Amino acid sequence: MDLLDKVIVITGAARGLGAAIARQIAAKGGKLALVDLEKKALKATQSKCEELGVTTRTYTADVADEQQVTTLYESVADEFGRLDVSINNAGILRDGLLVKTKESEIIDKLSLEHWQAVIDVNLTGVFLCGREAAAQMILGGRGGCIINMASISRAGNFGQSNYAAAKAGVCALTVVWAKELARHNIRVNAIAPGTIKTEMTASMRPEMLEKMAAGVPLRRLGRPDEIAHTAIYILENDYVDGRVIEIDGGLRL
Repeated sequence: MDLLDKVIVITGAARGLGAAIARQIAAKGGKLALVDLEKKALKATQSKCEELGVTTRTYTADVADEQQVTTLYESVADEFGRLDVSINNAGILRDGLLVKTKESEIIDKLSLEHWQAVIDVNLTGVFLCGREAAAQMILGGRGGCIINMASISRAGNFGQSNYAAAKAGVCALTVVWAKELARHNIRVNAIAPGTIKTEMTASMRPEMLEKMAAGVPLRRLGRPDEIAHTAIYILENDYVDGRVIEIDGGLRL
């Protein structure tokens, strides 16, 4: 796919991986529909992309809300006249042990609220965005590409029952959709990053980040631009389909 003048939706585009992907796509001449709930940060991403001379519009939508997602994709297709790519990147963390103990006494449990919040955004949100993107691509008759943001935590990670379950589900959806949508010339792939240096990890204690980096064979955390480069590779290589690409510096959970 040549990204020049293609219309690309990116959810979670206000910061981190979404913003990095948006900037690299803008450098390729793609037209951007940037989606997030954080309006101020989203405008900052928009400004940086527009500096590269591309058409960029912003949208506020909760990816876990069916009606908002349906309206979002209908609006993008109507306002831009087409939809070529959806990068389903929006996600949250609510980490916690399933059961937390101290001296054999239970002191806390992973709450249903935190479980549901992560499932709603990280799994249901991907489902809704993927479904509506596919519908608009089929109606447009030009094919397209969907990229779902997964994680190496899909294999199971300590303290991340909700996140790991959601990301494992995202990987399963990716393979199913690739099989179902190929007849419409719609490719579906996922990127599974390791630990990446973003605003999300910035809130962690320095000693924890150092410990995480030490466990990576390349001895460092990943950069957002390295994940963005992977998205560009998937989009530009029309024979990549149904794959989950792990970008983790050699780390395997």
